[in-house]
Formats: sequence, C-alpha cells, structure tokens
Amino acid sequence: MNNSIPRIDLPNNEPVLAYEPESIERMELKSRLEDLSSQTMEIPLIIGGREVRTGQLGEVRCPHDRTRLLARFHMAGPEEVRLAIDAAREAREAWRRLDWTARAAIFERAAQLLAGPWRQTLNAATMLAQSKTVHEAEIDAACETIDFWRFNAAFMARLYADQPLSAPGRLNRAQYRPLEGFVLAVTPFNFTAIAANLPTAPAMMGNAVLWKPASAAVYSNWHLLKLCEEAGLPPGVINFVPGPGPVVGQSALDSPELAGIHFTGSTATFEWLWRTAGDNIERYRAYPRIVGETGGKGFVFAHPGADLDALTVALVRGAFEYQGQKCSAASRAYIPQSLWPELEERLRAAMADIRVGDVRDFRNFMGALIDRAAFERLKSAIELAGSTSDHRLLVAGELDASRGFFVGPTLVRALDPRARLMREELFGPILTVFVYEDAALDEALRLCADTSPYALTGSIFARDRVAIESMAAALEDAAGNLYVNDKPTGAVVGRQPFGGARKSGTNDKAGSMANLARWVSTRVVSETAVAPTQWGYSSMMAE
Repeated sequence: MNNSIPRIDLPNNEPVLAYEPESIERMELKSRLEDLSSQTMEIPLIIGGREVRTGQLGEVRCPHDRTRLLARFHMAGPEEVRLAIDAAREAREAWRRLDWTARAAIFERAAQLLAGPWRQTLNAATMLAQSKTVHEAEIDAACETIDFWRFNAAFMARLYADQPLSAPGRLNRAQYRPLEGFVLAVTPFNFTAIAANLPTAPAMMGNAVLWKPASAAVYSNWHLLKLCEEAGLPPGVINFVPGPGPVVGQSALDSPELAGIHFTGSTATFEWLWRTAGDNIERYRAYPRIVGETGGKGFVFAHPGADLDALTVALVRGAFEYQGQKCSAASRAYIPQSLWPELEERLRAAMADIRVGDVRDFRNFMGALIDRAAFERLKSAIELAGSTSDHRLLVAGELDASRGFFVGPTLVRALDPRARLMREELFGPILTVFVYEDAALDEALRLCADTSPYALTGSIFARDRVAIESMAAALEDAAGNLYVNDKPTGAVVGRQPFGGARKSGTNDKAGSMANLARWVSTRVVSETAVAPTQWGYSSMMAE
C-alpha cells in the first residue's frame, strides 16, 4: 500500500558538455557517429508494444551526405492507425490507475539513462539524420530532453498538490484525471527534445498516445522510443506510427476517441488539424484538447544605444545556428541607422568565417537543410532578394545540393519594412534587416509589432533601462518569449517556458505546469461529514 505523498523538487538543468578536443565525451560521440553511420536500420511501427511492418517504406538519409542511407522505415496506413487506437484503449485503463509516482519514476529513469549510456546514441542519431552540429545536438537531444522529463515530473507533483479549500465538516479534493480517449502527438523534425516531450507529457499524466513523428526525424525518434521502453514504459502507452501526415492525421481525427492533439509544426498543418477536428466535432466523445506550437518570424530590435558586440553575436547565432531551422530563429532585425554601417561590416566579417559542411566535422558551425524541398524554398527566397526592388541582397549564401542540401548564411536588407522577407517565415539561414532612422524609434517598434502574423520569439537590445521597459511594453503582444540583450533562441526548460500566440500557436508553454494541465480533466469531489436531514433553513422560522 502506498499512502505516502512524495515530494519531487524542481531539478537543476542538465549541464551542457563542451566536446573539446581530447575530451571523453568527444571521443565517445565520434565513435558512436561512426557506428551508426556504418549501418542501415529497418524501423517498424510499434503498436501495443509489438513491431508492425507494412512494407510501405520511407527512407532516412543524412541531409549533409545523401549517399548515406541510415534507415528504411515502415509507414502506417488507416488500418495501422485503427490498431494503434485499439492498443491505446487497451493500455489506458491500467496506465491511468498506476500510481503517479510510478509513472514519474519511469521518466526519471529515462532521463538518467539519457544522461548516461544513451547520451551519445541520441546525439549521434540527431546529428546524422537532422544535420545538427555537436553543440546543437547536445543542447537538444540530450540536455533539453532530460530537462523535459525531470521538470515535468516535478510540475506533475505541483499540479496534483493544487487542491481546493475544505471547511470544517466538509472535505474537498481535486482529481486530475487523464483525458477520456487517446492523445495524438504530431512532432517536428527540428528538435529531438520536442519529439520526446509531445508524446511523453500527456503520457506522464496518465494518457495513452499515438505518436506520429516527422518522416525526417524517424531515426532519432525511434531511439527515443526504445530508450523509454528500456526505462519501463508499458506496451501501448505510446504507439509509434510514422507515415504520411494526411493519412495518419485523418485516420486519427476520424476516431470518436480522439481526446487531444499535441502538435509542433507548420501553421498550415495545424490549421488543417483544427479545421478537421471542428468538422468532426459532433462525433467526439468529448471536445478534444488542441495544443500547438507553429510558425514564427523571430525578431531582433536594436536601440541606438545597443552594445554592438552583443548584438552581432546574437544575430549570427540567432539567425544561422541549425541553419535557421528553428521557429524561434532571428529571421528579421530592426537596426538604427547610426549603428548599421559598423554592424553590417561586423556581420559580413563573421559570416565570411562561418564554416558550412558535414556535421561530423566538429569545426563546422552549420550543417545542411533537412531536405530538397527546404533547399528549393530557400534558393527561391535568395533569388527573390536579389531580383526585387524592395530587397537588397547583401551576402548571398552559397547554394550546393550536389551531395547535401547546403545553403550558406545570407544577409538581406529590406528597403520596405513590409517586404516579403520581413513578413514570411523562411525556416532557413536568411537574416533580413530593416534600417530605421534613429528618430523614428517608436514607428519602427510599431512596425515590428504589427508586420508579421506570428508572435513567438523576439529580443531587444538596449543599455538604457527606461528604453528597455518602453520597448518591451511596445512589443508586449509581438512575442510569447521576449529576450533582453540576448538572441531570441535557446529557451531552457523550467527557465523560459516556451510558446507564442497569433499564428504561432496556442501558447500553452512547453516546459511548464500550464502545459501539463492541458492533459488532464479535473474532477472535484466534495464530501460532507454529517449531511443535513431537514430541508428548511432557520431564516424561514416565524417571527
């Protein structure tokens, strides 16, 4: 009998390893990279803990070396989705009845395994299949994933401890029940940690999950699932169903048992999911919880008194790390005329020094774009910048798709503050700058706040405290995560809960208790010690 009330304190964030030459972690990672890149895996679906092979195969190749076939993976169709829903239904009852501390223990074990023997497997898989540099893989696949699992357990404990008041003679309590049905988790290619969090956060709260990973990230996501299985995750709690988005998504959304959608990806796909759920609303047992993080047009806004050294570093890292394939990337910047000539010179010099290439060479700052479609989209954007009157192409990134999908860092000046590249999400290494007159600071702030349909991340640079406060106020609705004197990327679990509004999503803040609250349905139980036995009230007595 477990009648304890355990205390789970907020953890420390996982330390980021440096991978310096001759370090142990560097040698271990190099060895794992060699091992994984020398073999081709076959990845099945996992439904109810069993491997399922459909014969409909997709491929995972290194984006930076398309000759390297990492895996072939089986793709789900409507029948496999139905089987996964059945498996989730079968697993749900025992999983939801399991003591919450036992669920937390599974993910604490998963975090410990990832911090130890699994660390370089997840890092290497992410580097090879998603073309992340060693630093980007370490902060994502290792540290952020570990943080999600540890912090979510602490947030779960805090949520369960949030109880209503009781009065003498009456005991009130809240039960945080899992949702009635299954949760569909649709995860992106660009962050292994997001792929880890989206299915496991609802699962930790007692839900059963269908996990549809991005095709480009199936390789690292498969290793995540196997890690969770080693940690003790029961069969059927998370069912792994890669496949074409419209097929898996439509089949899942057609089920009356859909209880929630946990999504990160494009705005267009999220709107399709929401629209489809709306069209099916009458068939659902309960209104589905819909949580999504979508696109972004991250901004950097500089005050005339900004520190040029810090501003330069923030722009280079914010715009070009992971090839700009972050919804939080610094995609547009507003720079005062007084700072622009020197800043432009510094940016050109820094961009000339950036190495682009195979991520197995740790000297490279950038790898390849995820696929050919991304390469062609960015190529078109660079061509547009060089051919339209409202843009001026200052530094054209080198384009090379002969072996991998490489696009070098690109700098564009927008002559019109509402030019296309100032408005649209590009998801690539293109930084577009609008130079404003110093005296027009307030107007530039209004442009920054209103030009983009997104409101995910942004940063402001200033040294004057009054300026910082007024700029932050002017941009209050423009970003769900605002950084002061830092790049607009790199949110840390437990430190900067992540999410935005407008066309950037529902702002349910991954890495916080608020997100976990979306995966439960609260029942309040009120018990009276001695119930009244007469229906009248004393106020009704005669004078």
